[in-house]
Amino acid sequence: MRPSVLDTLFASITSLPGVGPKVAATISGLVCPPGVEEARVRDLLFHLPSSTIDRRKRVTIADAPEGEIVTLQVHIDRAQFPPKGTSQPARIYAYDASGDIALTYFRPQQSWLEKQLPPGEEMLVSGKVEHFNGRAQMVHPDFVAPVAEAEHLPLVEPVYPMTAGLSAKTLRKAITEALSRLPQFEEWIEPSITKRQGFPDFSEALLQLHNPETPLDADPACPAFRRLAYDEFLASQVTLALYRQQAKKLKGRVLGGNGELRARMLASLPFQLTDAQQHVLREILADMALPERMIRLLQGDVGAGKTVVALMAMAAAAESGAQSALLVPTEILARQHFASLEPLCLAVGLSITLLTGRDTGQERAAKLKAIASGQTQIIVGTHALFQESVDYHNLGLAVVDEQHRFGVHQRLELTRKGQAPDLLVMTATPIPRTLVLTAFGDMDVSRLGGKPAGRQPITTVAVPMDRIGEIVDRAGRAIAEGEKLYWVCPLVEESEKSDLTAAQERYETLKQFFGDQVGLVHGQMAAEEKDAAMAAFKSGQTRIIVATTVVEVGVDVPDASIIVIEHAERFGLSQLHQLRGRVGRGSKQSSCVLLYKTPLTANARARLAIMRETEDGFRLAEEDLRLRGEGDLLGTRQSGVQSFRIARLDVHADLMEAARDDARLLLTRDAELQSERGQAVRTLLYLFGKDDAIRLIRAG
Repeated sequence: MRPSVLDTLFASITSLPGVGPKVAATISGLVCPPGVEEARVRDLLFHLPSSTIDRRKRVTIADAPEGEIVTLQVHIDRAQFPPKGTSQPARIYAYDASGDIALTYFRPQQSWLEKQLPPGEEMLVSGKVEHFNGRAQMVHPDFVAPVAEAEHLPLVEPVYPMTAGLSAKTLRKAITEALSRLPQFEEWIEPSITKRQGFPDFSEALLQLHNPETPLDADPACPAFRRLAYDEFLASQVTLALYRQQAKKLKGRVLGGNGELRARMLASLPFQLTDAQQHVLREILADMALPERMIRLLQGDVGAGKTVVALMAMAAAAESGAQSALLVPTEILARQHFASLEPLCLAVGLSITLLTGRDTGQERAAKLKAIASGQTQIIVGTHALFQESVDYHNLGLAVVDEQHRFGVHQRLELTRKGQAPDLLVMTATPIPRTLVLTAFGDMDVSRLGGKPAGRQPITTVAVPMDRIGEIVDRAGRAIAEGEKLYWVCPLVEESEKSDLTAAQERYETLKQFFGDQVGLVHGQMAAEEKDAAMAAFKSGQTRIIVATTVVEVGVDVPDASIIVIEHAERFGLSQLHQLRGRVGRGSKQSSCVLLYKTPLTANARARLAIMRETEDGFRLAEEDLRLRGEGDLLGTRQSGVQSFRIARLDVHADLMEAARDDARLLLTRDAELQSERGQAVRTLLYLFGKDDAIRLIRAG
């Protein structure tokens, strides 16, 4: 049950004075997390200022800097109202010893304005000063008051993210009421961390951020903001640690094996494993040889050779008499994995089956029978692998490719098949360390660096869109020399909202030059059509494949050596890096052309520059986090990476690791959160909406 100390914060915002149903609906749309429709008092408190207005700068009219917010002390001279029915603004003329200024209002109510700024009165006005026709003016001053009421002027005013239909005054009043309901909480942070970081207590931090005395008091780097970011990280990391604790409770089994299949597999490979591959394989095999369940993330850059590592782990499971399932996000990828793994498995006597949603009738029944009887040792497929109708004989290892498409809940789902199988999840999306802790804090992590032997560096160039004709000519020469190229476009068809070149249109244009040598693949095609288009490209029947970002993950055509990415300025670094990784997979020198539309923003220019500078996906990922924040780093909102309401990973990253270590230590000492601090942490979990974690504790 939620602790009673939280009752006031979980009351509806309609319990606050001045917040009726209509205002509550507008505020809810602004402050609620995704999926929540009705705001609680807590949601208002967590709606923090995005900036501040500093009104401490008092100047004369003549000294007011252009475009800056200042506070002026002026005498009101006269009012000038436009004739009715015109769009001219009303102007109130005022002056001080240094000059005069027009206070300009569009469509004001005359009686209201005369009352606000009566001639002859000495007033304080605050706002942005600009010059129009040589005269200083202030359009819609955001604060006016008689000098006698100067003490009511908020010298440093918080500025909040807003929404249509809501005034700043109404929101501010509601937040002030919410702050008056803040209870005093027992401290949930480890005292040594509070002391080291100089954190205020929770309620004090909120009061400071909503009532800053200086702009620094609301800065994301200030101790109060960092305190709340740490609270949010701690709630998240305790939740992940509880998931980990729950998953580890399920007794694993020893999957040691005698090494015989692995030795034959290594001997049959046409290459040697790199040092990095051998290192992560040792980590994985050591986990599998323990009686506790393995829950491990394998991070490897594009083309680093993760699939072979996974195959060796699956061979180890087979040596122990266990089956392995390899789960991938798309059917095109499942078929590709199966095609590359089948010859390696057959060479050492391992049986492998492909199971997708496309299997029906007798063919599907035969596959399900082979899986249930244990005749099949490795099963490759999409989500179909974990449907209720699929029974495993002895599932010992689940391998999940492109883990960022699956969240923590889906990881738990996987454990329900078989008897708590070991779990190895892989991603080719390089993820900054902070985000690894955010999404995969319940897992151990292996990082696979470098590229397999024989891979060539990729030459990357950035070219403006107005030189696209040169790129088409270059593509023609490349095709004539027997090369293959990807041409990536961001959208499938033109939409009113976007001027991006559509894949369909680019396909038609390129066909005029290269005829039937051009293929097309996009997300709205049926699976069979996609497969056919990719097969034609792989076999060389087509030499150019025009594609949307459906080719981003895992598609493998080793002899494709050029990729052209249109509107590269619209993509994040991680996605550009994923796309570039479609080439440079064979022994040929490869190149990546980033076509961009001018003018570029500073951010887009920085992204294209670093793409030319490095192929290190992990460095690019850290840079992406710095340039864009965590918002869309993994490209999708279903990434399994939560977004935070308060914490900002680009500013507060250093706190994440401390929160992870603190959460794990806490649960080692107090697994049921029964101690005094444990009870306080339960309050924290409820406060940040981690009710699932509380249910995990109760489920034991």
